[in-house]
Order: sequence, then C-alpha cells, then structure tokens
Amino acid sequence: MLNKRNFYIDGKWTKPLKTNDFEVINPSNEEPFAIISLGSKEDTNAAVKAAKNAFIDWKETSKEERINFLEKLLIVYKKRFNEMSESMSMEMGSPIDFATSVHTTSGQSHIEDFILRLKKFKFDERFDLKSNNYIAREPIGVCGLITPWNWPINQIALKVIPALATGCTMILKPSEIAPVSAMLFAEMIDEAGFPSGTFNLVNGDGSGVGTHISSHPDIDMVSFTGSTRAGRLITKNAADTIKRVCLELGGKGGNIVFADSYPNAVRDGIRNVMSNSGQSCDAPTRMLVEKSIYERAVKEAVDEANKIKVDVASKSGDHIGPVVSKVQYDKIINLIKDGINEGATLAAGGPEMPRGLNKGYFIKPTIFTDVTNDMQIAKKEIFGPVLSIIPFETEEEAIKITNDTEYGLGNYLQTEDKEKAKRVSKKLRSGIVYINGNAPDSGTPFGGYKQSGNGREGGNWGLEEYLEVKTITGWN
Repeated sequence: MLNKRNFYIDGKWTKPLKTNDFEVINPSNEEPFAIISLGSKEDTNAAVKAAKNAFIDWKETSKEERINFLEKLLIVYKKRFNEMSESMSMEMGSPIDFATSVHTTSGQSHIEDFILRLKKFKFDERFDLKSNNYIAREPIGVCGLITPWNWPINQIALKVIPALATGCTMILKPSEIAPVSAMLFAEMIDEAGFPSGTFNLVNGDGSGVGTHISSHPDIDMVSFTGSTRAGRLITKNAADTIKRVCLELGGKGGNIVFADSYPNAVRDGIRNVMSNSGQSCDAPTRMLVEKSIYERAVKEAVDEANKIKVDVASKSGDHIGPVVSKVQYDKIINLIKDGINEGATLAAGGPEMPRGLNKGYFIKPTIFTDVTNDMQIAKKEIFGPVLSIIPFETEEEAIKITNDTEYGLGNYLQTEDKEKAKRVSKKLRSGIVYINGNAPDSGTPFGGYKQSGNGREGGNWGLEEYLEVKTITGWN
C-alpha cells in the first residue's frame, strides 16, 4: 500500500492539518493500492498563502529563467517516464501500453510544445508604429487548477506548464480517485528545483478543496476540467470574487459518416469511441450514418466492437481496461439499461460483465442502433464504451442532429469530398472538428462551445489564458 498522505506546499511535503484518509482503488481489481489525505480548508489556505507569497518574485522572473526551469522539468519527466505510465495504469485503469504510448507521451508533448511557444511568445509590444501606446501581458496571479481522472497527466500539463510559463503560481487539486500521477508530477517539480511556493498540491474532493479553491478570495483564476455539472458549481462559487474561470467540460460528439467516406471510417470510429474505455470528453459517441450505407455500417460497427478485447490494465497488448470507479460503472450500466428500455436496439455488448472477468469495473464495448436523438443515450454524456448509431438522409439533417445537443466540444465527419468536408465543418458548433480522423497538431487550441466550456488550452491560446492584458499610454 502506497502512503501518499502528504501534500506539497511551499516547496516541501507536509502533513495534512486534519486526518482524513482516503483509499485509492485500482479499478482492475477493486482493491486499494494507495492512501491519500483529503485536504481541509486550512490546508488549502496554507497552499494559497505559499502561492501568493511566491508570486511576488516569480512574476518578476525573465522568460529565459522560466524556460530554463521548464527544460529541467522536461529532463526529469523523461527520466521518470515509466513511473508515470505505471501510476496511471493503476489509478485509472489504462492498459499499460496505452498509458505509455498515449497518456504519458501526451504530457511530454505538452511540456515540449509550451517551451517552444514560450520562446517565441511576445509579452510586451507597441500597439502599432503610429501609436505611443504599449501593450503588456502580465501573469494573472495565483491559479487554482482542478484536473480530472480520465486524462490525468495530459490535463495537468495543459494547465500547470502554461501557468508556470507565464509567471503564475498555483495550487493543483487532482482528482481524488486518480491522484498518484499528480503526486509523482509534484516530485518532478521539486526535483527540477522550482522556487518554493510556485507550485503546490493539495488533494481533496470537489465539495471540499474544490469549493475552497473556487471561492477563495486570494485565487485569481480557476481552470477546471471535468463534468458540466461541476463546472456550473465552480462558476457559481467563483462569482462573488469575479475571478477568471476557464472550463473544459463534457461532450456528446457526433461522427457524421457520409456514403462517400473512406473504407475504414466506421471501424475507425468504433475504435475511437472505445479507446480509453470511452472516457474521453471529445469521444464521438453518436455515429450518424447516411441511410444508403446504414445496414453495412451497422454490420461493420458490430463486428469491430466484438473484436475489441477487455482485460486488466497491467497486461500488455491491444485491449481496453476498466472504467475508473464503481460510481462510474454503475452510472454507465444504468444508462445501457435505459437505452434498452427506450427501445433502441442493443446490437453489441450490454450490461453483463465481459467473459472471463468477474472482478473489476469492466464494461463490454456496447453499440445501440435505431437510436433517435431524443433518447437519453443520445443526449447524456455516458462516459463509457457505449455508442449510439443514428441514421440520416441529407447533409442538412446530419448537421442539425449533430448540433442538437447542449454540448459542443468535438465533432467528426467522414467523407472523401473535400469541399463537403470544409462546408460541413464550418457549420458544426464545436471547438474542434476532426475530418477523416486527422489529429490536431501540437499547439492548436482545445476547448468547447456551449455547455462544453469556455476558454482554450494548448499553444499560444493556452498561455494567454493565464495573462492579463494592460494598455499603457504615453510609452514613447
């Protein structure tokens, strides 16, 4: 059993001020493997005080000094790369090969990209050649960073690195059910030698430390990734102090498969949804299929889903692992049952345990067909390996169905007609549109429309989230 009870505050590991133990469960076997502490208001206050004091000097550091620290962090991250993969495999059930090739790699990629962006980024500039006004971009201050369990190090890197890069200080609250990777990251920060108080970590749950962070008068910004429900609460808690709130929330992405799509479009769509056990906010969980190829597409989808193996996270190979917790497992199983009761056709998977597994939070890759967009399985973010297939007849109908959701994070479309792809992508109401499975380049902005959030992460957009803009007149 790992003892991870301490917090990282003001450059050292400190005991919680109040005892409040919490077991971290390995979702592959339902057994605890680590013990952390859930922080109190007093712990949060201590971390905020450290960050506020550290901000006085850290905001005055040069860009070159901050780049030097980040480059040291990158060296440490690479050295402890495998430890990071192992921690995420245990805490959130990611198969070890996927944790290594995707999760841990994403953290490294974000550090590398932000270093490159920072080197070119202009914090100060003249407004224009005819003006005597000067524009200064300054760090916003103390930041509260709240990260999720489904992409732990990915989201930590997307928040912590730009905050440090722009001269901010921070308190990180990782998800209490997947905190070990964050605590390893804190060890890396310490090893890289960042000044005391610039980075602080306090574990806790949303109703405790999360609420203390979002309402704290000395925190200038909150950046949160998680559910839309929690995002609403954070926004309300932050309102009294008028702090900046950056939210990356849920999604219910549509994947429009036109009749002229490339041959493996359906199968690739299935693999996309089921990867990470369906626990991705931008997963294309509604597949819209043109009626002329609907029957063929359903057969391909079912065949592909049935080929996907489900197994424990510690095993190497191409398979999906468990979902993260009993709470998530029960929610997903209940929504699968809702789909059956609503009259959708269960074409693959279902609520039963996958064959050969009798322990752990494992769910079969599940496909519903004959789905209409007003069903709960088409409206709610299930956040598991579950896909709804919806037929459509025209381009306009496909766009209407895709946009008919409270979410707007990621949408997808498959067609070999380049002009149609451009035309449709411009009409989809989401922060990102994936054409024919193409991935975004490093440094492109990520974020949502509507109830999928506000603000953007990644690249220069990610740096700008942590900056205030000041106009100074009479400069020249």
